[in-house]
Amino acid sequence: MKTNGNTIFITGGTSGIGRGIAEAFHRLGNQVIISGRRKALLDEVTTANPGMRAVELDIQDPQQIKAVAAQLVRDFPMLNVLFNNAGIMPFDDAAGEIDDETAVSTVATNLLGPVRMTSALLPHLKQQKDAVVIHNSSVLAFVPLASTAVYSATKAAIHSYALSQRFMLKGSGVRVVEIAPPWVDTDLVYKSGDSRAMPLSDFIAATMAGLAEGKDEVYVEGIQALRDNPGSGEHAFFTAFNQSLKENPIPVGH
Repeated sequence: MKTNGNTIFITGGTSGIGRGIAEAFHRLGNQVIISGRRKALLDEVTTANPGMRAVELDIQDPQQIKAVAAQLVRDFPMLNVLFNNAGIMPFDDAAGEIDDETAVSTVATNLLGPVRMTSALLPHLKQQKDAVVIHNSSVLAFVPLASTAVYSATKAAIHSYALSQRFMLKGSGVRVVEIAPPWVDTDLVYKSGDSRAMPLSDFIAATMAGLAEGKDEVYVEGIQALRDNPGSGEHAFFTAFNQSLKENPIPVGH
């Protein structure tokens, strides 16, 4: 995709990957609009990046999604890029009772949010030049983390959805891109400085380069083995991956 001269809407743009990508596109001369639930955080980001705009949005609320989509089309008629980034990653226990409210919230945010947001903006995007929909999945779309079973399932679903949407939009002028981050050192889980987590700045640089190259799937070289996991040998790979994390767990709190 072209990396400048766009009008880009990014959900979940107040921290982590969303903010990093938003600021990278902003520096390249794009009109960037971010969304999030908390106005104070939106104001913090836009103040730090003069010219960036923001809208309040609870991505779990389908009525808010429709209203924000209409507002974006009205206020930013050149909008041509949607980056579905907003996500939550609660830990759970698939061997026990999973809190229903948390599970519904995870599905509504990570899966239904991107589906609804894309659906609401597609009629407009189909009329734009260089239109792109970017979905933020995860390496866990290919190798689930057993201690985040619902989250991993939503990311596998987004990968599947992106494949289908790319096929269905072929010839429409709207490209569908999927980014699949590794473990990045952000507050999505716990910003810990763990050596196994990729520094955010390195991830943003690699992802921006991949987007500029025009790839349909953008992921860092270090996760190639995990991307290649689905197949007849995935059970052994999955077990080894999760056993290693069980022995050296991800830090999840301060």
